[in-house]
Amino acid sequence: MTGTDAGFDLAVIGSGSAAFAAAIAATGKGKRVVMIERGTTGGTCVNVGCVPSKALLAAAEARHTAQVAGRFPGLAAQDVPVGLSALIRGKDALVEDLRAHKYTGLVAGYGWEIIRGSAAFGGDSDGPVLRVTSEDGGERRIEAGRYLIATGAAPWVPAVEGLEQAGYLTSTSAMELGRLPESMVVVGGNAVGLEQAQLFSRLGTRVTVVEMLERLAPFEEPEVSAAIEEVFADEGIAVRTGMTVTAVRRDAAGYVLSTTAGDLRAEQLLMATGRRPVTAGLGLERVGVKTGALGEVVVDEQSRTTHPRIWAAGDVTGQAQFVYVAAAQGALAADAAFDGSRRSLDYTSLPRVTFTSPALASVGMTDAQAAEAGIDCDCRTLPLAHVPRALVNRDTRGLVKIVTEAATGRVLGVHAVAEGAGDVITAATYAISAGMTVDQLAHTWAPYLTMAEALKLAAQTFTRDVDMLSCCAE
Repeated sequence: MTGTDAGFDLAVIGSGSAAFAAAIAATGKGKRVVMIERGTTGGTCVNVGCVPSKALLAAAEARHTAQVAGRFPGLAAQDVPVGLSALIRGKDALVEDLRAHKYTGLVAGYGWEIIRGSAAFGGDSDGPVLRVTSEDGGERRIEAGRYLIATGAAPWVPAVEGLEQAGYLTSTSAMELGRLPESMVVVGGNAVGLEQAQLFSRLGTRVTVVEMLERLAPFEEPEVSAAIEEVFADEGIAVRTGMTVTAVRRDAAGYVLSTTAGDLRAEQLLMATGRRPVTAGLGLERVGVKTGALGEVVVDEQSRTTHPRIWAAGDVTGQAQFVYVAAAQGALAADAAFDGSRRSLDYTSLPRVTFTSPALASVGMTDAQAAEAGIDCDCRTLPLAHVPRALVNRDTRGLVKIVTEAATGRVLGVHAVAEGAGDVITAATYAISAGMTVDQLAHTWAPYLTMAEALKLAAQTFTRDVDMLSCCAE
């Protein structure tokens, strides 16, 4: 064991979005920062999450667009061959480039050190310390005035008979396959499962999605679930909801899944059943940092843990697992740790997007959540068949739903299934943040032949029959 490295103002465990946001904020305050990372710099999003999955989804959409070109008179559908190895290499090159520009390339500019190794807390009479063990077994002792836990989350799977012995893909390993499988079962019908299912289906794999709850996207509005199930049916993706996998075995032909509704067989099995915070081995119990039932670090509104010198931010806290949330929490933690800031984050208008095509996007309350909160709500749903942009695209699959407070007309939530739904929901996020009413939204400027116009049209349905409006009519 080497000597103690002291004099740091902030020691950060992890190197993802939350870690970098905190480190950038702290160095901007003139603080000395050290970062400890046992894996690849950059965390989940750039390495194995958002960036690689969306890069492959974009490629799959390009192929699908060629296959359905016949929906436009005068164009012929074309089946584009897939070179999976080349797609994977292209995805890897993009990831490496973004990692270099947005993560590793920033470290020298800001002037903090990254130590490679696994960190665990220890304690002595002077307070918490970190013991960092490198791959070669060497150990360093790190002391800092403040600490941030930003270790993220990792794929989690339920206990299923035979699953560990049979093996399985996660969203990470699925994006490293060298050959496109003929068939695949995706277990999990939330964001990751939906994206991976459509990705592989559009590349040419025969896909079945299994969801134990009664509908896909089970935490979204029922209308959203129905819309994405219709899309999947149109594209030949089999959907099995209300079904639980009870056992898994593997033979020479692939996987056999025993379920509550019979057996399923496929060449590959992808488990997309959620992610859990990474806290094992951190020694949190030795420094009195409380964790929850799923291993998440318990924090207050300023991201402070139950130890006065330790903060936590990002997916490890068990809160909304979005990279932009992690970054906001990292900066929040730095402000609280060094400035004594009491500011907190308002999640009322936190948007989310599932990058299927069409995409699913939501912000604010569902009508069920409004009812549970005791709010008398009024809701309207506009099918995309009423939206000019969808008509000229010759793809009217989808909808926009608006949830309002009945007494005031204040917009409480917006939910969309549409191409560009993320952009639509960004406008809705601003509307909710500003406290706009549905009447104000109905009379706000919206460029014609944009998908965002669907938001205005949906607002107009509260008082008018949009079928009786001419183009751009107020």
